[in-house]
Amino acid sequence: MSAIVAHAEREKLTEVYWKKVFVHASDEYFDQVYFPYQPTQGTSAGYHQYDAKLEDFSVATVNAEIAALEKFENRFQQMRTKASFDQATRGDCDMVLGNIRSTLLTLQTIRPWEKEPDFYSTILTNGAFTIMERKFASPDDRLRSLVARERSIPARLDEARVNLKNPPHIYTEIAIEQLPGIIHFFENDVPAAFIDAKDSALKEEFAHTNSSVIAALNSYLDWIKSDLLPKSNGDFRIGAETFSRKLQYDEMVDLPLDQLLEIGWADLRKNQAHFNQVAKELEPDKDPRAVVDELGAMHPAPDKLIPTFTATFDGLVGFIRTHHIVTIPSDIRPIVEETPPFMRATTFASMDTPGPYEKHATEAYFNVTLPDPSMTPAEVEGFMHSFNIGTVISTAVHEAYPGHYVQFLWVPQAPSRVRKLLGATTNVEGWAHYCEQMMLDEGYGQPGQGAKDERESKFLRLGQLQDALLRNARFIVGIEMHTGKMSFDEAVDFFQKEGYQSKESALVETKRGTADPTYLYYTLGKLEIMKLREDLRKKQGSEFLLEEFHNNFLRQGFPPIKIVREALLGDDSPAL
Repeated sequence: MSAIVAHAEREKLTEVYWKKVFVHASDEYFDQVYFPYQPTQGTSAGYHQYDAKLEDFSVATVNAEIAALEKFENRFQQMRTKASFDQATRGDCDMVLGNIRSTLLTLQTIRPWEKEPDFYSTILTNGAFTIMERKFASPDDRLRSLVARERSIPARLDEARVNLKNPPHIYTEIAIEQLPGIIHFFENDVPAAFIDAKDSALKEEFAHTNSSVIAALNSYLDWIKSDLLPKSNGDFRIGAETFSRKLQYDEMVDLPLDQLLEIGWADLRKNQAHFNQVAKELEPDKDPRAVVDELGAMHPAPDKLIPTFTATFDGLVGFIRTHHIVTIPSDIRPIVEETPPFMRATTFASMDTPGPYEKHATEAYFNVTLPDPSMTPAEVEGFMHSFNIGTVISTAVHEAYPGHYVQFLWVPQAPSRVRKLLGATTNVEGWAHYCEQMMLDEGYGQPGQGAKDERESKFLRLGQLQDALLRNARFIVGIEMHTGKMSFDEAVDFFQKEGYQSKESALVETKRGTADPTYLYYTLGKLEIMKLREDLRKKQGSEFLLEEFHNNFLRQGFPPIKIVREALLGDDSPAL
């Protein structure tokens, strides 16, 4: 064996050794810190040893979590400095470090446990929802876990009263808006979900714990209204430095914010110009903004919205397969249902997929938010403008085919436990948002391919562009609001004027942006994926195949696009 070959073999052995060291350390991180402090995440992932436990945000527990995170951060940083990793393991190590640092940033700097009253009620309700939603065990076994979690909820709400200090007024308003639906959820949905439980003693205990939860939530709501709201004068803005650090830790994006804004504005103007062009083709004598209203009015009735989404699946799946867009690993369809109550104030639609280690309850749920019964007819109409014929297709593509649901179907092929449990939102939401444009660019929505005629085809394109403008507006609003350059009311106005959204949609989106500052990840990820695709097309020339690119992209799991680029291109060229 030559000296060169021998050296290469030694290097491989070194990589094998360090991979084992990293896998052992990352397993310990998940099993000792990540899931023990986020037991609802454990249930969602399919680790049911956490089902009876609930998140604890007492100051002592937060401090203990910080200490554990700092210990593992030091351990992985030392490993990253001296280890000889292969490309995939190096990426996994960077993802774990990013997750640790992002969690520390949240706990120590952003501090939602001190600022967001909805943080508690939403997390605690989600703890109950994850037990009732999927039938991973018998009704009695799941009810036993739910009772254990419910026993902790009143004490956790007491912790909230101790921890919350001068929250932003908008955060308190969001909690007040969400809590009646949450209370209704425990009064009606939770008992109905366990109607088949057999153990009479257990059911009697559940009746007691559930009543205690309802009473505690009502008391919490009264306290928020009477005591916390008048004291809610805090600032929701996280500032430029924290914003940049969060982007670096979560997405591996380190571009300066002013450069990101230039990118965001350029894409906004490009999409506005495209929208205006298509609108003029449809209605030459109308202002394009008037066509926005015409498009918005083309929506199903609220009670037909869920079946309308379900009806899109056959056409989308057929097109994907006949046009070789991406491989769909399963014929099982997601279940379309109404959005859970604790999510309705800040989202119109979402995909809820089972965790990567869930072995029994493998259903996926496509959540759709219906108009609130308290809305006036005019408010319902404005709300339904977000579900016009174009955005219905765009949303179905985004959430299901070939967006989030198809990406979930590829999870078993992810190369590591890290890639199955951790991910970058620029990858997840970037992929789904990229698919909205890609599908139309590839021919879906043409007459006979999802549209009955040329006019409807143009309206589908307008719907896709309206959704793109919504994400463009999020991109700019998130940066500008959290760096103090745009007020809440200015952001609402921006979504309407620049993002071509209804007032009702603009309000929901701005509320979301106060607590989700980096929701620029939709457009950011989409642009990164489009650049990766074109760079790979240039490199491969005539050998480039779109389906192969999409399959190889999804095969990577959910890492930041920077890591996917290195895997697919073999270099560390810029993601943007």
